[in-house]
Amino acid sequence: VQLQASGGGLVQAGGSLRLSCAASGRTFGGLARAWFRQVPGKEREFVAAIHPNGKRSSYADSVKGRFTISRDSAKNSVYLQMSSLKPEDTAVYYCAAGSYVTDARRAYDYWGQGTQVTVSS
Repeated sequence: VQLQASGGGLVQAGGSLRLSCAASGRTFGGLARAWFRQVPGKEREFVAAIHPNGKRSSYADSVKGRFTISRDSAKNSVYLQMSSLKPEDTAVYYCAAGSYVTDARRAYDYWGQGTQVTVSS
């Protein structure tokens, strides 16, 4: 069972990036999917999560209105469209899968390896 995150990179403030997370080894269609992020020396923090049916999502206040989470069950993948990026969005972004939509890190059973997002001012 593996989650593979990709799409990170260097972007200027105000720009956009789209992260992808592909799953393999099992079907994740029945699981909630989420994105977290972490900067050195800080706790990994919740960014966004999406219900298994794709119709309900949840966002951290810091990214509401700028980030959009979506999923493609046929491709066993989840995406994070990030717009109006700010330097404070710089972090390693991790995708995760778990039984329900929550901002609690401990509730997610499966984790990807992370992809670096750097936003320059």
